Amino acid sequence: MRSCVRTASSLLQCWRTQTGRRTPSALERLPPAFSLLRHARHAHVFRAQSDLEKRIADIPLERYRNFCIVAHVDHGKSTLSDRLLELTGTIQPGGNKQILDKLDVERERGITVKAQTCTMIYKHKGEDYLLHLVDTPGHVDFRAEVSRSYASCGGALLLVDASQGVQAQTVANFYLAFAQGLTLVPVINKIDLPHADTPRVLEQLRDTFELDPDNAVLVSAKTGVNVAALLPTVVEKIPAPVGDLSAPLRMLLVDSWYDVYKGVILLVRIFDGQVKPGDNLRSFATGLKYIVGEVGIMYPDQTPQTVLKAGQVGYIHFNPGMKRSQEAKVGDTYTTVGSEKLVEPYPGFEEPKSMVFVAAFPTDQDNYEHLEDSINHYILNDRSVTLQKESSDALGAGWRMGFLGTLHCSVFEDRLRQEHGANIIITPPSVPFKVIWRDGTEQIISNPNDFPDQDQAHMKVLEVHEPYVSTTVTLPAEYLGEVMKLCESNRGEQKELTFFTATQVILKYDLPLSHLVDDFFGKLKGTTKGYASLDYEDAGFRKSNIVKLNLLVNSIPVDAVARVLHSSQVDRVGRSWVEKFKEHVDRQMFEVVIQAAVGRRIVARATIKPFRKDVLAKLHASDLSRRRKLLEKQKEGRKKLRAVGSVQIEHEAFQKFLAK
Repeated sequence: MRSCVRTASSLLQCWRTQTGRRTPSALERLPPAFSLLRHARHAHVFRAQSDLEKRIADIPLERYRNFCIVAHVDHGKSTLSDRLLELTGTIQPGGNKQILDKLDVERERGITVKAQTCTMIYKHKGEDYLLHLVDTPGHVDFRAEVSRSYASCGGALLLVDASQGVQAQTVANFYLAFAQGLTLVPVINKIDLPHADTPRVLEQLRDTFELDPDNAVLVSAKTGVNVAALLPTVVEKIPAPVGDLSAPLRMLLVDSWYDVYKGVILLVRIFDGQVKPGDNLRSFATGLKYIVGEVGIMYPDQTPQTVLKAGQVGYIHFNPGMKRSQEAKVGDTYTTVGSEKLVEPYPGFEEPKSMVFVAAFPTDQDNYEHLEDSINHYILNDRSVTLQKESSDALGAGWRMGFLGTLHCSVFEDRLRQEHGANIIITPPSVPFKVIWRDGTEQIISNPNDFPDQDQAHMKVLEVHEPYVSTTVTLPAEYLGEVMKLCESNRGEQKELTFFTATQVILKYDLPLSHLVDDFFGKLKGTTKGYASLDYEDAGFRKSNIVKLNLLVNSIPVDAVARVLHSSQVDRVGRSWVEKFKEHVDRQMFEVVIQAAVGRRIVARATIKPFRKDVLAKLHASDLSRRRKLLEKQKEGRKKLRAVGSVQIEHEAFQKFLAK
């Protein structure tokens, strides 16, 4: 105990020396060991500055640059990020590829799912510059990640593939960045490919976006050709962030993720002031107070610092840690306690809303708790997934989940299987519908089982509205007829048709979201041999003739596969359902009737014949009355069996039926 007291006393003396002030008298009256415990959790407030931090401290705000890379999916964002990190000495050359793609599913599919950030130090004309890079996703489902990244940046590299040219997400990302006032630097990638057509792509940039081709930087991220010319362009073209170091803290929450040991970690952009460990912060959105435990930068992994200053982007976590991801509201502003009236909250951007809903069930109900833990763990790092419990007579207990799009749902399923070893049944995707009741109230229904049946609808429902999306398709002109036919067959309404080069077309259609999630993207890729690209955004609700299609087995509805769709689809979907489900239901000792029905109207029907015992086999003589008696007895038995027997449908049958 004496050694503990001596250690505590020496630590307190060290604390007085470093801070230049005495401890409060109340603290001095406590035994030193207790004082040590009180200050132990803030001991890392006095972290010594590393060489890296001393180098960063000497860089003024005018030499900061915050920028992101935006592009269509698979145009080489992550590879270009690797080259930039190597050029600035942040990572060693020739190491791990796609250093910012941290998820297995990102490396396997070659896509970016979550925006990743990294800080770099670059020497230009003899002076150090602090660069902050954000590598954003390219797929439309993760547009929210891109818009959040723009809030922390002053400029963007608009990356275009020299062989594929301007595509749908290139167009969408350009207008998104342009609307937020970002400075855009055009970059043409993959110029080393044999079929690269750089002059054509430069012409597209000029015609589509009115960007000067002379300002474009031509690179090959894979081979490193001319990538070194990109960093001086970033320094010269992208403006430095604006901020006041002496003003009260004004900090924007850009993103967050969950750590088992530290709680929720926040990625933040400091607009004014500075933040350091030990500071007391308050959230404008929730009003909750926190004590900062650690601040740092991503270099490329979490690297602790003694302070984050105006203009910088870094991470912080609290001590005690923030336990609930729901407290970390993206777009929230934080300031120090006492400065709330001096600071104006940053205008927040909206949280992403779910566009596609599925029901998820464990293949074995014994694994329900394990799967629930896995889903909750996943949601800690992805707040855009909505979750509520659900139960089905056919599949047992499960969850109703909402996603940003079909790729988002597919990535969730892959990550759940890879990272948690989960076995899961996913129902076909559905979209939310707006029901206007006759009493004037409105309700958004995302679960098909809650949608009113046809009999109820006539009495209680005034109107049903379905969600539409504005889609932008870029494609080669030779496939224009086929793509228009595909859009028209999916109830699309043409809005615009533009030839932005002699061979490339931009086609704009308003499509029902329910058709878009029904593998529209796969059909589009098949029609155009993979050359078309698709982007979409919400276009609100429109009145439509929507009905609920039920699957009946011996007149009993199977709730797990109920579906809400447009009346024009009912006959086609009903017939395919019945034929497919028939293949996976076992024969019984009685007749099984499978039907697709809208209200009382039967759309399609299939019958599974029963097993039949040969009751006449034991008759060796041709006694006709005896033969008739046995057949009548069998017939009566079948009627009784059909009345009391129930069809037990195995989980495997549902898995096969619901499989894509």
